[in-house]
Amino acid sequence: MTELLDKEKDLNFFDKYLSIWVALSILLGTFIGYSFPKLAGMMGGFEVANVSIPIAVVLLVMMYPIMLKISFGEIFKVKKNPKPLVLTLIVNWAIKPFTMAVIAWIFMRIFFAQLIPFELQSEYIAGMILLGLAPCTAMVLVWTNLAKANINYALVQVSINDLIILVLFAPIGAFLLGVTTGFPVPIATIFYSVLFYVAIPLVLAMTTRHFFVKNKGLSWFENKFIKKLEWFTPAGLLITLVLIFIFQGAKIIAYPFHIILIAIPLILQTYLIFYIGYIGAKILKIPYAEAAPSTFIGASNFFELSVAVALILFGMESGATLATIVGVLVEVPIMLSLVKIMKKNKDQFCF
Repeated sequence: MTELLDKEKDLNFFDKYLSIWVALSILLGTFIGYSFPKLAGMMGGFEVANVSIPIAVVLLVMMYPIMLKISFGEIFKVKKNPKPLVLTLIVNWAIKPFTMAVIAWIFMRIFFAQLIPFELQSEYIAGMILLGLAPCTAMVLVWTNLAKANINYALVQVSINDLIILVLFAPIGAFLLGVTTGFPVPIATIFYSVLFYVAIPLVLAMTTRHFFVKNKGLSWFENKFIKKLEWFTPAGLLITLVLIFIFQGAKIIAYPFHIILIAIPLILQTYLIFYIGYIGAKILKIPYAEAAPSTFIGASNFFELSVAVALILFGMESGATLATIVGVLVEVPIMLSLVKIMKKNKDQFCF
């Protein structure tokens, strides 16, 4: 019992200073990527449909302990509480893509017009629009877990969102980018992302859960087995960050000023969408457990999809691809701040 308490204290200490570990991971990854470009290129070459295999493996390990907490019995209760799902769909598809397009245009064409060449402005706008078109999938479960909210409901939101991406991603993207034909929907990228980040860890977790609950009991499974694996999630998050920044280290060093300029509207958009969801959840009187994932899924982005489409449409060296990569760079620190905001204001969602 004492040993278990000590481990929980260590985990709390780790979580408490997670922002510091994130900053160190970013610096470490950037240093390695810039100093050893051949290593970054070699590791970046291991991918399927623009989905990085090293990142996929780490995310699978990171998602596994979260998936262990999911109960199918709780998932089936979602139909009794549709308001969080409705809020998510409205924010993701009726609001987010259009606010991102407007904010990107205002900053690039007006505020930064004298700082960035016109053609690059257009490419950066396109990249930011692609980010706004792709609400997050698996990482929402990580933010929901850190916020100690309803993982079961978050999984349903993520699953439905993935299906809607297949239908609405292309037409809204074509409209906002002004592309009349040939706007791609990389089905393979979506398929492998969902497979690696959601399906495989979910199947492994559900098999594990069934076996141990049946043989050891639910109490042992939740209070001992899951507790021993919880550190996988924050550790996996940090390793993921190191890998991402290894792959992008050279670009970060090469384009520091433009990266800062691109990050400003992306950060503004993230907080705007978060607070739209936040206010919507309060108006609809959605309890905290479901309000948290409802705010996170729109604020966060499906960056693999955004990067893949930018590569297909504009190429590796384009400003659009750089803008989607900046979205990856700013997302984790910002989302951690949103997790803190939700936890701090948890009492406002007691209905």
